[in-house]
Amino acid sequence: MGYKIGFIGTGVMGGALAKAVAKNEKSVLLSNVPQEAAQSLANELGCDFGDNCRVAGECEYIVLAVKPQIIRTVLSEIAPVLKSRTDRFVIITIAAGVAVATIREEIGIECPVIRLMPNTPVLVGKGVILCVFDGVDDAGKSEFFRMFSAAGLCDEIREEQIDAAGALTGCGPAFAYIVMRSLADGAVQCGIEEEKAVKYAELTVLGAAHLAFDSKRDLEELKQAVCSPKGTTVEGVNVLESRGVRSAFADTVKASYRRSLELGKK
Repeated sequence: MGYKIGFIGTGVMGGALAKAVAKNEKSVLLSNVPQEAAQSLANELGCDFGDNCRVAGECEYIVLAVKPQIIRTVLSEIAPVLKSRTDRFVIITIAAGVAVATIREEIGIECPVIRLMPNTPVLVGKGVILCVFDGVDDAGKSEFFRMFSAAGLCDEIREEQIDAAGALTGCGPAFAYIVMRSLADGAVQCGIEEEKAVKYAELTVLGAAHLAFDSKRDLEELKQAVCSPKGTTVEGVNVLESRGVRSAFADTVKASYRRSLELGKK
């Protein structure tokens, strides 16, 4: 039996993507080490599970949902199976910093490759998935977008940009959580109960993001709209500016970008 798509790796990200795909595609095969994780998720989603070589041999789209540190080991394992295939298949990788050329070099054959950089909000269908398509025709792209649409926004990008953009979208949720926690801590220190402070911080950041995205207004313009002259917001913004928060966040993204490049070389 052939499957439309298979996942090698059902950890946090692989599992989240598999759950999203299963909403639009029922022909799914899962694999993981240990196998019990794949079996448990397969039971939840109503799909099948097997080992890595079975996914490599029976699926049209093969998702390598593994960390960059072990992707070469996985590719070495499944390469003989891929080389024996005579039908069309597409490799999909989420390994940060690992180029399309590296994927092909490791398996030793030419095939269509899709390189992804997803972020953790795919867990709730609000993710950003950066996509590099290499050797994939328009029909293949359409099929991919159909399967992954429930995960969030899938946006095509050039490969030379994906590590930099991924440092923002992939790592950015962690940075946003720090912002929310810090805002909540400030409210607690002013006398608000922690549970309420955390809720208010989360909803404030969520609402600001929705307003920015939906209105399409410049972020600086939106900031100024909240800042009355000599008011409370300006007082807080002045503290942020004096502490160098803008440069700190910019440097944070750049540090994550450099690390992504380092991982891709290992």
